Amino acid sequence: MEVAAGDRLSDLTLETFTSLLASEAAVPGGGSASAVAGALGSALIAMVAALSRNRPKYERYRETLERVEQAAENGRQRFLALADEDAVAYGRFMEARRLPRDTEAQATARDAAVDEAARASIAAPLAIVRLCEQVVVEAQALAGRSNLNAASDLEVGTLLLEAAARGAAANVLINVPALSDAAFGGAATAEADGLVRSIQQMAERVRETVAGGDLRDPEEA
Repeated sequence: MEVAAGDRLSDLTLETFTSLLASEAAVPGGGSASAVAGALGSALIAMVAALSRNRPKYERYRETLERVEQAAENGRQRFLALADEDAVAYGRFMEARRLPRDTEAQATARDAAVDEAARASIAAPLAIVRLCEQVVVEAQALAGRSNLNAASDLEVGTLLLEAAARGAAANVLINVPALSDAAFGGAATAEADGLVRSIQQMAERVRETVAGGDLRDPEEA
């Protein structure tokens, strides 16, 4: 079972997507799965904002709720696109590694193709990690400023985004050794590690706020 050329992962049923993920096919893999986890987390953040927006109890948070809902919805859509981008990038990386290298010219061409494909295979999951941080920032703003009855959904959404970031970062790191440019690889590694640490810290603050069960003051203008 494989993804047909031109197919979008987001158009597949959950059954088909998870069956593909469980198969021996090279794609989708961990990067796409991380992006889907990010989409699910973003969807839950958007849901919590929507469940709060028109409730009189949370009217004082309206600006935050509207902003977070839109940002999370944008994130959901972008994560789904990144799932496809990651699958395409990794598929091309695998194709490049299978190129012949029997002659010096072939080996040179193969090395160049692998290096280019490795960069793309790093760029896609790194974009996932960056987007996770952006949405977790919004989740943190929502904590204590949204429907308390949906607090567990906010926590689950944040956990999914944290897992998505860590999974995508792992996909960045595993492709770095294929690069010829050590500086590029080092910069990508440092950025991914820094973003994951930031996300973990923000996610912990969300959990602490949810556990407290209290509402906070509105964000400062």
